[in-house]
Amino acid sequence: MRKILIIAAAMTLGVNAYAADPAAGKEKAKACAACHGENGISPAAEFPKLAGQYYDYLVRALNDYKSGARKNPIMSGQATALKKEDIADLAAYYASQPALATKY
Repeated sequence: MRKILIIAAAMTLGVNAYAADPAAGKEKAKACAACHGENGISPAAEFPKLAGQYYDYLVRALNDYKSGARKNPIMSGQATALKKEDIADLAAYYASQPALATKY
């Protein structure tokens, strides 16, 4: 079911859903692990947890960092080098990871 939702979200955003490859995203996410933690569960509160986030949210956030619509010197620098396929793969990987349950 989750795969269907990822594909539907990708199609809505005009991304080729078949290009979104979570396995490729896992490989590309190695650079992200320093801040966001392995599997997208950040050990530090100042870095967002990416695991379990919605595919379309992650695509939008990375595109906004890349375009400058969203401001963060570290993320803007990282996102600038990403291609459309990289963004789709990263979003597919993090969206496929189980989110960490937290208590309120």
